[in-house]
Amino acid sequence: MSTWIDISQRLDEQVATWPGDKPFSYKVSWSKEESGSVNVGHISMSVHTGTHIDAPFHFDNEGKRVIELDLDLYIGCSRVIHLPNRTNIGVTDLANHDLQGVTRLLIRTDAWKDRSVFPETIPPIQPEIATYLSGLGIRLLGLDLPSVDPLDSKELSAHHELAVHGIHILEGLVLDGIDPGNYELAALPLPLVHADGSPVRAALKKIP
Repeated sequence: MSTWIDISQRLDEQVATWPGDKPFSYKVSWSKEESGSVNVGHISMSVHTGTHIDAPFHFDNEGKRVIELDLDLYIGCSRVIHLPNRTNIGVTDLANHDLQGVTRLLIRTDAWKDRSVFPETIPPIQPEIATYLSGLGIRLLGLDLPSVDPLDSKELSAHHELAVHGIHILEGLVLDGIDPGNYELAALPLPLVHADGSPVRAALKKIP
């Protein structure tokens, strides 16, 4: 029987965050000794910490917020492909992969070697990939990277082009050792009403 594989980053004080963003913290704010019955903790973090989804509001003031997103985007059949040793990812990198019938595409790049350290560079997505993926019917793009755009980008061209073509973004996956193929994906965001993103617990189960 296939089992679920956790492809999420662990959330503790060692998780890498965007430079200048809120660091992760978990603390017990009400201990069992104080309450007489339970430990109660609280967390402090950016919604873009670790494995997370971007809502369009993240880069567009008129874009949808997390609560407005279609849950079907984040659960169902997906395809994992492996594109190592790239400086960027464009249409030519996908041309040799059969993506017909794929709704959720996950790209393993192996470019983020140490997830306790925020990377200096990544292989970004070329914006024109959005038209290509949309033509195939892909609605969710996931990567083992903290962004689909260059880390120093202010224009966020890939974010915007993907949104224009109705493709949503899942970032910060842990795809080390995940073989290319078809999987069931579960990566549901929290029901955050006003948020521009959400952490997710992402998992895959191999489809025989």
